[in-house]
Amino acid sequence: MKKTIVAFVALGSLASAAHAQSSVTLYGIIDEGLDMITNNKGGHVYQMASSVMQGNRFGLTGSEDLGGGMKAVFTLENGFNLNSGGLSQNGLMFGRQAWVGIASQYGTLTLGRQYDSVFDYAAPLAAGQLGAGVYGAHPGDLDNSNIDYHSNNSIKYASPTYGGFKFGGTYSLGGTAGNFSNNQIWSLGASYNQGPVSLGAAYLNARNPGTGMFSTSASSLPETLMTPIYSGFMSANTFQIIDFGGAYTFGPATLGATYTNAKFMNLGSNPMPAGAKGPASGYSRGSTATFNDVQVNVLYRFSPVLRMIVAADYVTRNGLTEQNGDSVDRAKYLQYDASLDYSLSKRTDVYVLALYQRALGEDSTGGAAVAAITDTTAISSNGNQFVARIGIRHKF
Repeated sequence: MKKTIVAFVALGSLASAAHAQSSVTLYGIIDEGLDMITNNKGGHVYQMASSVMQGNRFGLTGSEDLGGGMKAVFTLENGFNLNSGGLSQNGLMFGRQAWVGIASQYGTLTLGRQYDSVFDYAAPLAAGQLGAGVYGAHPGDLDNSNIDYHSNNSIKYASPTYGGFKFGGTYSLGGTAGNFSNNQIWSLGASYNQGPVSLGAAYLNARNPGTGMFSTSASSLPETLMTPIYSGFMSANTFQIIDFGGAYTFGPATLGATYTNAKFMNLGSNPMPAGAKGPASGYSRGSTATFNDVQVNVLYRFSPVLRMIVAADYVTRNGLTEQNGDSVDRAKYLQYDASLDYSLSKRTDVYVLALYQRALGEDSTGGAAVAAITDTTAISSNGNQFVARIGIRHKF
């Protein structure tokens, strides 16, 4: 009997030691609210919508101590629609993230479906990530700061933090036989956060973006592209993003600014993918559509539980020429965001959002530009659109 007790104690000690060396955490976010959206098919839309302040998710993340300062790490993260119970990211089981890798004192190397460097290093300084939600993303999420598009088949490195400075990069393999660069995506980024100063910069390059980054038919990235802001440019050979941001905190206020330069280069190099609408004639082969986006935002903390963010965003796109010789006017998008967030507890908050967007010129489809606030699914019937929302978010 005594030997049996000793054996059970020994087994218990071994189990405790194994548990101390590894961990798995279940986590998630549930976001839901009521929207009012103007100018959709000539009227207002009242709808329930989830994943606005943050994308709904549940996930598993964990690590195992391998000794010598090394750990095995992983994350599996699902996205879902609270109103229908369906999967987000076009029905993928772990559409938000799915990766495994090794972490050490020299950094972390991971493999799988992951976020790019624009989202990791520059996007945290934009209004959408600060508290304006996905509706408050730059128009059309043209710089992927709200991670509408993910990187499959990717290799990612993230450095340790050195005095507030960190850096990293991703490379997503296109997987096309005989053409190594087709559908590939690579990105680099760095950020600095020390005291009142925050800075971020990132670069992304996607080859054959119509099928490698944006299209539902892509073998590399099964996403959906619907926004008329740039859906007509899916014949591009290359999509490029340069993104900078900075912020300074003084007292309860943080003043920030971002600049994005996004280019669809060498239009006419590829067939238009399914679901991407453009002008019937297409654009002149070799031309480039360039977007410049400037945003100024202010975050103000009234108290530890109440905060507000306001932002102004101005986007311009250069003029283009269609293959039949017709000129396509430039486009402009102005967007104003405001949100107020109140924390009921450490895990639950309620909030209100209000956004206005105005579109001018001609959009990528060759028609008059219409307002298209990111991810509302209710594109405006004209150049103006207003969205108001009241919502609740719970984290676990």
